[in-house]
Amino acid sequence: MERKVKVVQYGVGKMSLYTMRYVYEKDGEIVGAVDINPNVIGKDIGEILGTENKGVKVVSSENARQMLEETKPDIVIVTTMSLIKDVEEALMLCAELGINAITTCEEAFYPINSNPNITKKLDEIAKKNNCTITGSGYQDIYWGQLISSIAGSTQKITKIKGSSSYNVEEYGIALAKAHGAGLTLEQFDKEIASVDRMSDEKRRKIIESGEYSPSYMWNVNGWLCEKLGLTVKSQTQKCVPQTYKEDLFSSTLNMTVKAGDATGMSAVVTTETEEGITIESECIGKVYAPDEFDRNEWTIYGEPNTTIVVEKPATVELTCASVVNRIPDVINSKPGYVPTCEFGELNYKLKI
Repeated sequence: MERKVKVVQYGVGKMSLYTMRYVYEKDGEIVGAVDINPNVIGKDIGEILGTENKGVKVVSSENARQMLEETKPDIVIVTTMSLIKDVEEALMLCAELGINAITTCEEAFYPINSNPNITKKLDEIAKKNNCTITGSGYQDIYWGQLISSIAGSTQKITKIKGSSSYNVEEYGIALAKAHGAGLTLEQFDKEIASVDRMSDEKRRKIIESGEYSPSYMWNVNGWLCEKLGLTVKSQTQKCVPQTYKEDLFSSTLNMTVKAGDATGMSAVVTTETEEGITIESECIGKVYAPDEFDRNEWTIYGEPNTTIVVEKPATVELTCASVVNRIPDVINSKPGYVPTCEFGELNYKLKI
C-alpha cells in the first residue's frame, strides 16, 4: 500500500497505549478512536499517549458508526473485552461497513469452537462486505506459531503440554474479573469452577446457545488442532483458584485480595484427538505476588521430546506488537472471519 494504513483504535485503555504508539512507529496513521469511558471521550489521543496532540479525538461508542463512515479506515483495532460476545457489537459494526478488524479478545483467536453462532454470523457478513475479521495477540506466537513450528521439527508426537502465566493487573478489570480475582473460594466455585462440572452434552448445548465462557486455552487448543491438521474427539477444561498466603492489593480491581481468597485462576484444557495426540494446555492468570513473573513453557512429547521456556516475557508489549504486525496480513486476507492459523507465519514488519 503506497499511502499510510489508516487505523481506528476501538478501546482506549491500557493496551491501546501500546497499539497506538506501535501503529505510529510503523508509519501507520490513526484516524479515529472509540471508547465508553466518559473520562477519555473528547480527549485527543495525543493527550492519552502523553505526546503532542494528534488531531484525533476519542468518540463515544454511540458515535462510532458515523466516525467510521467518515474516516473510512483500512482496519480497526479492538482492545476491549475477552469474550467474543462482548466485542460482537464492535466487530459486527466493522463487518457491516466492510472494514477489516483485528482484536485482542482472547476468545476471538479461534471462536468457532466456543461460540459458533457469533463466529458464523460475523463470517457471513464480512464475506458479504468483503472484509476480514480476526483475533491475535500474545497467543498468536507464544501459544500458537511457536508450538506449531516446534511440531514441524518432530517426527512423532504423542502429547503437547503447555503452561503460561500472566499478571491480570496488566490487562484491565474485565480480564481480572474473568479470572475470578478477588472472589472468595466459595464464590469462585459457584461463579467459575461450577461450569467445568457439566456433562459434555450440556456443554455442547451451552456452546451452541452462545453462553459458554471458555478459558483462553480452549480456543488455543482449537487453533493448534486446525494448524496441525488434527481432529478433535473431546475437549474439557478445569478451572482451579489461585491463592496467596498474604493480602495483595490489586490496583486494577481497586481492592485488597485477602489472604486465602482467589487471586486468579489456573485453567487447564485437555483435548483428545482422533489421531491419538493429546493437547493439555494451562493458562494461569492472577494478581501477582512481589516475587512472581510471567512464564511460558511448552513441551512436545514424542520423537524427540522438546521443551521450550520463555522466562519473563513482556506479555502486554508482545500482545500489541503481534496485533500491529498482523495488520498487513488482515488487509491482504480473503474475506470472512479468518483465524490467524490460516494467515501463515506472523513476521516482523518494518512498516504496516
